[in-house]
Amino acid sequence: MERVSPLSGKFALVTGGSRGIGRGIAVRLAERGAAVAVNFIRDEAAAQQTLRTIQEVGGTGFIVRADVSHPQDVAVMAGRVREEWGKLDIFVNNALGNLHGFLRPPHVLSLEQWDEAFACQSRAFFVLVRELSPLIQEHGRVVALSYWPGSHLGGFQPYFAMGTNKAALEAMCRYYAVTFARRGVTVNAVCAGLTDDSVLNQLPSDAEQAILGWMRSGWTPMGRPGTPADIGGAVAALCGADAAWITGQTIVADGGASLMSPEVPLAFQQS
Repeated sequence: MERVSPLSGKFALVTGGSRGIGRGIAVRLAERGAAVAVNFIRDEAAAQQTLRTIQEVGGTGFIVRADVSHPQDVAVMAGRVREEWGKLDIFVNNALGNLHGFLRPPHVLSLEQWDEAFACQSRAFFVLVRELSPLIQEHGRVVALSYWPGSHLGGFQPYFAMGTNKAALEAMCRYYAVTFARRGVTVNAVCAGLTDDSVLNQLPSDAEQAILGWMRSGWTPMGRPGTPADIGGAVAALCGADAAWITGQTIVADGGASLMSPEVPLAFQQS
């Protein structure tokens, strides 16, 4: 008997899907049987490569350019999804925005930089859900990407604008979970740990190597950074039928990094 793919016949939109974590999510959803719309803002060649990879694993989809910080672009993207499919089953809010443009401690962050972070994160999520909700089918899935240390801690001061917006985004998921519950639509956040082929690799080489060394020393118990496929697997799991009773939750996919205590020497925490 031929096995049916768990997301066969489903239609998914992944914002920021052209590279890194977004690509990992898009490809994993395609491997599970979903057709995938890959949103990008600048790098069309990367988006086309993601689409080719989707096709190589037997999937289908299309690419769509839109800057999620611009509500008019979001409306156009929703219109494209409506034209192509007429409906949507899975929406993954992953677009990062220009993180380096507002990577500043709170006491030096400008109002313009704060507004930029707000526009590409919590406001963008609000606008996207507003525009896409008429298309999202019963028993659909909404997943928003976040980062646990940024949204729950405060030590990495330059992450202030992004981290506080990620905290808002996680709270929005809880409110939306209640809003859409009677339609059987689940809304969850996935906090990705430090992941290879992502912002981590855009850091200066010495900083990247220092972080990787820190992770491998045991501060991430699994001893490595995540991969886009790791995060894609977490998102895809939430999009399956078996996750229909999970909603309003923040799922941490970080190899156990958030379990380690900064107050206790690492030697006392390792088995």
